[in-house]
Amino acid sequence: MTQLFQVGGRKTILGMIHLEPLPGTPFAADGSLSRILDRAVRSATALRDGGADGCLVQTVDRVYSVEDDADPARVAAMTRIVRAVVEGTGGDGFQVGVQLMRNAVRASLAVAKVTEAGFVRASTLVGATLTAQGLVQANPLDVMEYRQKISARDVCIVSDADSMHFNWLGGDRPTGHVAKDAQQAGADAICVSHPEERHVLDMVASAREWAPRIPVLLAGNTTHDNAARLLAAADGAFVGTCLERGGWGGPVDVDRVKSYVEIVRGLER
Repeated sequence: MTQLFQVGGRKTILGMIHLEPLPGTPFAADGSLSRILDRAVRSATALRDGGADGCLVQTVDRVYSVEDDADPARVAAMTRIVRAVVEGTGGDGFQVGVQLMRNAVRASLAVAKVTEAGFVRASTLVGATLTAQGLVQANPLDVMEYRQKISARDVCIVSDADSMHFNWLGGDRPTGHVAKDAQQAGADAICVSHPEERHVLDMVASAREWAPRIPVLLAGNTTHDNAARLLAAADGAFVGTCLERGGWGGPVDVDRVKSYVEIVRGLER
């Protein structure tokens, strides 16, 4: 896991695996777990075969608790899925990440540790953000104490600093300041996103200024058309829709992965 996130080196390309609602959530379909698991493994395999560095297995349960908590059935289902993905893509350095939305960071750490996944993504590690489900408030002390408690220092944490999942509540705090806060709290990398390309580049520049040693990943809105421009500035990206057949939430297409990775690797030559 040491070299997955790095500043100024090889770009880290992480494909998204968006899951249907899991058991323990209001919109879960009866008997759907096996289908969700099989599709997750197929998508992860397509990402690996297409040359991606890893994937993020992310719950999409439609409604969420704002607390750092998760239903036991949901955690159990996620553990089963992530372990299947780890086993199905084993070897060759392919890294698997965990994100129990909206902000169940401790549960994500537990799943990652037990399944031997490599990282988690925390949408609110520092500060607070207002969401459709209510106010999400960070508790980095609890997160880091729990990480220590379960001996999960080997599980990296990627913290959203300014994205579709996190906007600093209580003022226009520069992205770089949030990145520095996240690094101080123990994050191993931060991620940013915005639909406007110029704004994304400004956020990356702000993070570079205030937290120059922390890797900066893009968290959405990259495509085959803009990847070269955006990833020339950033250290990697979470990539979803442009790799999925039929748009967001569709199965990952290995040929789309290959062409995206080829564009990014061209920046490193």
